[in-house]
Amino acid sequence: MAQKKGVRVSEDADELSHVPLQAVLLADSFAQKFRPITMERPKVLLPLVNIPMIDYSLAWLESAGVEEVFVFCCAHSKQIIDYLDKSEWLSYPKFSVNTIESHDSVSAGDALRLVYERNVIHGDFVLISGDTVSNMSLTQALQDHKDRKKKDSNAIMTMVIKKSKPSSLTHQTRLGNDELVMAIDPNTKELLYYEDKVDSADGVVTLDKVFLLDNPALKVHNDKEDCYIDICSPEVLSLFTDNFDYQHLRRHFVKGLLVDDIMGYKIFTHEIHSSYAARVDNFRSYDTISKDIIQRWTYPLVPDIQFSGNLPIKLERQGVYKGSDLQLSRSAQLGPFTLVGSGTSIGDSCKISNSVIGEGCSIGSNVSIEGSYIWDHVTIQDGCQLNHALVCDGVVIKSGAVLEPGVVLSYKVVVGPQFPVPAYAKVSLLPQPTNEDSDDELEYADSGSGILDITCKLRLSYNMASLDCAGAIFWSVMKLALETPHDTNGELLNNAVSVITTWRDLLRHYLQSIDEEIEIIMKFEEMCLESAKDFAPMFATVCNIKS
Repeated sequence: MAQKKGVRVSEDADELSHVPLQAVLLADSFAQKFRPITMERPKVLLPLVNIPMIDYSLAWLESAGVEEVFVFCCAHSKQIIDYLDKSEWLSYPKFSVNTIESHDSVSAGDALRLVYERNVIHGDFVLISGDTVSNMSLTQALQDHKDRKKKDSNAIMTMVIKKSKPSSLTHQTRLGNDELVMAIDPNTKELLYYEDKVDSADGVVTLDKVFLLDNPALKVHNDKEDCYIDICSPEVLSLFTDNFDYQHLRRHFVKGLLVDDIMGYKIFTHEIHSSYAARVDNFRSYDTISKDIIQRWTYPLVPDIQFSGNLPIKLERQGVYKGSDLQLSRSAQLGPFTLVGSGTSIGDSCKISNSVIGEGCSIGSNVSIEGSYIWDHVTIQDGCQLNHALVCDGVVIKSGAVLEPGVVLSYKVVVGPQFPVPAYAKVSLLPQPTNEDSDDELEYADSGSGILDITCKLRLSYNMASLDCAGAIFWSVMKLALETPHDTNGELLNNAVSVITTWRDLLRHYLQSIDEEIEIIMKFEEMCLESAKDFAPMFATVCNIKS
């Protein structure tokens, strides 16, 4: 068979030793989970603890010994290329960063087919997304991959995994990913089965008898998490080119290889234990990984160590990080695990905890910020309350406004005085598309213009998925129950049952699938953590109320 373009496979060890370790970094998630923010800026440039996500990925690749990185750009590609051109990454002596631009790729499969056509990969390579945060060493995983390839030419891919027990209630991990079931050969570490869409209603996984007969030695795991870090042989690119049905890396490619008995290609796993590896795949993982960074689980990729041209940050007691030129009132309180960027001013009697504040922000007096992420050049006037919210660059929040949990304010939104933004509202100046969100579409939308100024006299306009509505409505219902007068937990339970019964039809409208039901449980779980004395005793009873 003639050798295919873009693939050079050699058994000569000396020749292989001279091939630089390469990586393909996908700077497009090909999803809409971060809308409406990613309608204006690519996901990989969104700040994660005040540093663009892509910088964490590049810093890790450089430290792990990768010598050449190809950054695949599609959505907002010009922004990514301009950022890299102005960054310090291009000046590293033994670390080459190159971009591959596409305007019509709609999936990871399309991206890898284009990489193959460019004929730039000449040996084993690391495949990651530009939202990956890790401090793991690649040495052992690479060596195991090469050793297996020498013994078996069909061993073309190694996936990095780690232990992560999902919640028994939500069947999701701490990163907000669905419960993953893997079957792995305990002796060879070969991946035999991969399913991330387990029926959470009954928790049953069905394995074919023939599969069990063909694989007498296997362990089935539901306590592993996919780190989305892959070590690939060049044949992986060939397979994507030969099979245009391969679009999604896991759903199509991995599952396709596992059931393909003709080609015989094999995927193996490499489990990490003490190292850190995670991907910012959704808003929940954004929150979780941000906290991990602040609590230094990602060391040396932490705020007080410069690795991407970021401004100096000083670490103080209780995990408080302070930037330079910070104007902090003496009566303001910075709680544990809080970071405040350079050039920010904070007024009298402010209380900020478990939050990240960007650079150049102006925060007035008597402001309360808990568990929130405030990006750069945000203005928050006196008396505002922000609770587990995300606020993008240039937003203005006027006096007395309240952001309920889960609120996302996109760029330059203005919130009027005394206005309460309801839980899980996602607000943007850009007009929202009429179609539902999909995991299989690009990050960006068609260009357009729109203006949205939220004031007390102007109707709130925002785009909310059905899943978000379910959580927001349930939160409001339970808050109403709490505000109804009561003296005992029993009376509060009666209030909750009464209010849920009153709004049953509305709740039922947004409980069309198991995902919405899980969102309700997760929302109630959060409320129990925040108000343990009030809600925790009634958790089981409320969860069993018939809708």
